Amino acid sequence: MDVVLCMNLYGDILSDLGAETAGGLGLAPSGNFGDGWAYFESVHGSAPDIAGKGIANPTATIRSAALMLEHIGMGAEAQRLDAAVGRVYRDGKTLTPDQGGTAKTREMAQAVLAAYR
Repeated sequence: MDVVLCMNLYGDILSDLGAETAGGLGLAPSGNFGDGWAYFESVHGSAPDIAGKGIANPTATIRSAALMLEHIGMGAEAQRLDAAVGRVYRDGKTLTPDQGGTAKTREMAQAVLAAYR
């Protein structure tokens, strides 16, 4: 499906289920589009239960940035960013606890940055 239109509660449930089938909420990016505007965010929201612990998975936020880059016409940069995320996951050395690793949020984000360069 390209578009699912439903009430907010059901949309939240569907997006959470979809994210879980792809590996967890920490991986799911999102883009919200309207007439003349768009914004991009992680599907998982603020995750207050892990706030300040440095263990949040930055993948969804980074991939949301890639969606934004694609939207504003920077497709090559978006592909490079997605490829960098993929390299970090394939390497498996700098993953957050939700993905079986021990890395902190900043460490994983820095690994993606290094893979992007």
